[in-house]
Amino acid sequence: MQNKIAVVTGASRGIGKATAKLLASQGYAVCINYHSNKIAANGVVESILAQGGKVIAYQADVSCESQVVELFNFVDAQLGTITHLVNNVGILLPQSKLIDMDAQRINKILTTNVTSYFLCCREALKRMQKGAAIVNVSSGAARSGSPSEYIDYAASKGAIDTLTKGLSLEVAAQGIRVNGVRPGFIHTDIHADGGEPKRITRLSPHIPLQRGGTPEEVAQAIAWLLSDVASYVTGSTIDVSGGK
Repeated sequence: MQNKIAVVTGASRGIGKATAKLLASQGYAVCINYHSNKIAANGVVESILAQGGKVIAYQADVSCESQVVELFNFVDAQLGTITHLVNNVGILLPQSKLIDMDAQRINKILTTNVTSYFLCCREALKRMQKGAAIVNVSSGAARSGSPSEYIDYAASKGAIDTLTKGLSLEVAAQGIRVNGVRPGFIHTDIHADGGEPKRITRLSPHIPLQRGGTPEEVAQAIAWLLSDVASYVTGSTIDVSGGK
């Protein structure tokens, strides 16, 4: 596919940032979506531009329907018709057992981590043609359940696994592929959001490869699933988890 145009949500840091930079290096025109950190997003833009890539940034809360519509309209106007989508945005709240969670916390997690994926997929599919691809970023927490820490986050990522499978079957006949990646313990700032910045250091001895992963390692899996090399792969989710 020529003129590859990708939207990457939550791309100002972590896995989203690494993915946006990798895709740009592979010839994609990239739209970096970010929620609030304009300085960080601009830093990613400058880095890509310095390498000769084509990139724009757009601030939007992708859990808000009207802002998602505006995001995709902006991409239409600035880059052209989207061909690839990476749903990566996600939040983690401080570690807690379910008995101490209230509805406000639970709904915030589900709206940000699940509703946003549905909305972005919907707007992308309105525009996508044969050969397009979507990758949804899930988490190893979808399999472990994250008991006593992030059971709400884990449940939200379980929903993403189901979305990936169901949507892949809905759009397969259109020649559009939908896959997922399930990162394990990756060195990103999200652990600080959960109240334990050194969580991976604590858990590394329990990972078969004895270390946490990097955002760049996850980005490589995402880029492969988006690429034509993976043209016969759909409805699959790859674990990028060091064997955990």
